[in-house]
Amino acid sequence: MASGPPKKKHTLVLIALSVTFVLAVVATFNSLAGWSAPASARRVPNPVPATDAAINDGRLNYTEHCKSCHGVNGDGNGDRASKLSALPTDFTNAGNMERATDGELFWKITHGRRPMPGFQNKLTDTERWELVDYIRTFAKKPAPAK
Repeated sequence: MASGPPKKKHTLVLIALSVTFVLAVVATFNSLAGWSAPASARRVPNPVPATDAAINDGRLNYTEHCKSCHGVNGDGNGDRASKLSALPTDFTNAGNMERATDGELFWKITHGRRPMPGFQNKLTDTERWELVDYIRTFAKKPAPAK
């Protein structure tokens, strides 16, 4: 009786399972890790001033394209949020929103990341900048220290 071939099969199966496990761990880590825009995108200033008109236009596009996941109040609790593989961003978190630059928000809206689609081919540059202006209105300012 030769013990070579079954032992090789067993070893190959263990290697395949190990590689699959490592890939699953890496994929899980990547999905849980922060979503960062490139440094060059973070430095891009918003060319659309946050006027009442720009914010209103942003609100209209938000209602059509974003509200179902990010919620009517921007808190990430839209009707579709619980069905997604990743929780939508909570735009009411003032600390997180203060750390995010307009350029970073624009880049994320433009390119998307599963499950969020990118809007580069759906909205104009101006409409995406107006979304940034509108999204900024959700952030709650922290209460002053007493």
